[in-house]
Amino acid sequence: MVIRIRQLIEWKQEKRPIVALTAWDYPIAQLLDRAGVDLILVGDSLGMVALGYKNTLPVTLEDMLHHTQAVVRGVKRALVVSDLPFLSYQESPQQAMHSAGRVLKETGAQAVKLEGGYPAMAETVAQLVKVGIPVMGHVGLTPQSVYQLSGNRQQGNSPESAERIFADAIALEQAGAFAIILEHIPAKLAAQITQKLAIPTIGIGAGPDCDGQVLITADLLGLSERLPPFAKSYVNLQEAIERAVQDYSREVRERLFPEAE
Repeated sequence: MVIRIRQLIEWKQEKRPIVALTAWDYPIAQLLDRAGVDLILVGDSLGMVALGYKNTLPVTLEDMLHHTQAVVRGVKRALVVSDLPFLSYQESPQQAMHSAGRVLKETGAQAVKLEGGYPAMAETVAQLVKVGIPVMGHVGLTPQSVYQLSGNRQQGNSPESAERIFADAIALEQAGAFAIILEHIPAKLAAQITQKLAIPTIGIGAGPDCDGQVLITADLLGLSERLPPFAKSYVNLQEAIERAVQDYSREVRERLFPEAE
């Protein structure tokens, strides 16, 4: 079954958890899709895991187009959502429409993701949805605001910030977002938002009560240098890859590879 947006809404109603992971290239996308992941996010986190940046801010729209094209080529069934990178949508709804339109037209992704739910961003989401561009929202810890937030700290710990995040989530639903990422917020707050909204919530560091979960695939595979406190590695591919390369190097130096015919 090819996953569509309507399935995500139905799964929330059925209380069937949504499985999401990130991808940044063709082989990773193929593996995730074959493994049965429901939603593949081409996140601007590729700035760190694929391009070597310290955060997401240097990632460009051209970077996202390039990587999303590769991911889409590897996917047959999962819903593919692409991040809009920093300063490719915040200036105006017109800029956002141009950037999001390029993503859908040039990559084949089915939706875009934007960070923030403040009034101007909610209006931008409404404008995109109005012209037929599906939008996933993102509230809580928003990595593109890393400097304003003084790092990647948990958000929503004070009554004021929790109320703001709750209000942002409601505003995004009212603007027409089909789902919302809840990142690094208290589990109780995430549960309250999930219960309030009719659209699915996808948690990352937001507790077990969201409608689905997403992880950075590099974290899951043990390829990241540092693991966020809410992430989990299911295998250490970094160690396995290093060992394989060391074995290959040894065999080349000892003239054991390639084997003589």
